[in-house]
Amino acid sequence: MRNLVLIAAGATLLAGCDANRAPATRDTLVVYLAASLTKPMQPVLDSFAARTNTVIHRESGGSLEHARKITELGRVPDVIALADEEVFPQLLVPRYASWYAIFARNRMVIAYTDRSRHAREIRPDNWTTLLARPDVQVGRTDPDLAPAGYRTLIMLQLAERYYHESGLANRLLANAPKRNMRGNAAELAALLRAGELDYIYEYESLAVSNAFEYVRLPPEIDLGDPAFASLYREVSVPVRGAKPTDTTTMTGRPVLYALSIPRQAPHPAVAERFVEAMLSADGRRHLREQHIDMLDTLRFVGDAPAAVRAAAGR
Repeated sequence: MRNLVLIAAGATLLAGCDANRAPATRDTLVVYLAASLTKPMQPVLDSFAARTNTVIHRESGGSLEHARKITELGRVPDVIALADEEVFPQLLVPRYASWYAIFARNRMVIAYTDRSRHAREIRPDNWTTLLARPDVQVGRTDPDLAPAGYRTLIMLQLAERYYHESGLANRLLANAPKRNMRGNAAELAALLRAGELDYIYEYESLAVSNAFEYVRLPPEIDLGDPAFASLYREVSVPVRGAKPTDTTTMTGRPVLYALSIPRQAPHPAVAERFVEAMLSADGRRHLREQHIDMLDTLRFVGDAPAAVRAAAGR
């Protein structure tokens, strides 16, 4: 379920003002965020709101879910930041967006807490055995709603090949049943934190920002190393497309985040100012401090605004 948050940049100063004077107009910014970006992006949103006196409406959720709000419901934000750059060409470009900027990377890990069953035993060389035990509760995100969900399926298929264990992917999925599946990373993290799950398949940045323990996986399977991009591409999974009757195929590739300002953004001017601030050198520094692995050189696809490109190049 989406998390709708209203961020107000302080109280409007009315005391001592002329009673007949209209209050200053405040800009509005509507932002759709991939759930794994929610926590690290909050300080950036707060800072922008305070500096510009902007009211920010933030919706957090699965990246595919966000895309379908646009394609199916006609609900268009000012800025959309997703956990998979491939969602843009698959579902949004060119009809709903003319460009997107690839700005950060990530990798898949096994996250857990010190309360998780067998927490003292799990290691990079035994996680496939431990996560198949019947006494552990393993969670994952819905592949039809969030990239972490279909990336989990791709990662497990790659693991089966890497460890040369026939049927491994199915055994591990059987121990992460649908009752343990949630729509986005934030919901899954909440269950792990509450002790309702022992382990979750998730992004490294989410594990770090939530102070979870985690097992790093071999680069051949964690979807985090561009050197293994050709290996990742050997695996693909079908997910629901832009409409309920459509299916689209997601191919394994390094985890990359991307954002855009949609064509019909209701407040394009303030959206452009926000993206400039976010992608500037100062904005990238603040996001790195929040455990987002920002790219040193951002990549643009399509005709991005000149001011946004200039800010990202500084």
